[in-house]
Amino acid sequence: MNRLSLAEFNTADATRLRPMLTECLAVPRWADHVLAGRPYSDLDALRTHAALTLTPDEIHTAMAAHPRIGEKPASGTSHAEQSGVDDEDARRFRNANAEYEERFGHVFLICASGRSGAELLAELRGRMTNDPETELRIAGEELVKIAQLRLAKEVS
Repeated sequence: MNRLSLAEFNTADATRLRPMLTECLAVPRWADHVLAGRPYSDLDALRTHAALTLTPDEIHTAMAAHPRIGEKPASGTSHAEQSGVDDEDARRFRNANAEYEERFGHVFLICASGRSGAELLAELRGRMTNDPETELRIAGEELVKIAQLRLAKEVS
């Protein structure tokens, strides 16, 4: 799907938009929520409405669609989102990701856009002190931030 204007997004058939929305965030309830909010007066209204709190099950489902920070992602979108992570950072992340996953049982998620590898690694290390429930909630918040960013790239 090509980039859409806000007017096109507001009027397009939901079946046309749903695949794009689930690419932004693999949570059907989120896609339904974004679609139900139409029409949006402006992009800020769309972005604000897209800030839905995810359930733990939705967070786990959505995580399956994300590469680890520092790994070569399958999609160009994630690669661009992790552009601040160079090869040296990627090596550091392999060990840090393994520690994180052992502690929490899921991948480390963060909205990486515009952040350096060193900053992301420091954030990962800082979040290691969280309890599992808090960390899952934070991961869900980060997933929504990533979805908002992706949505803004699809709708102008």
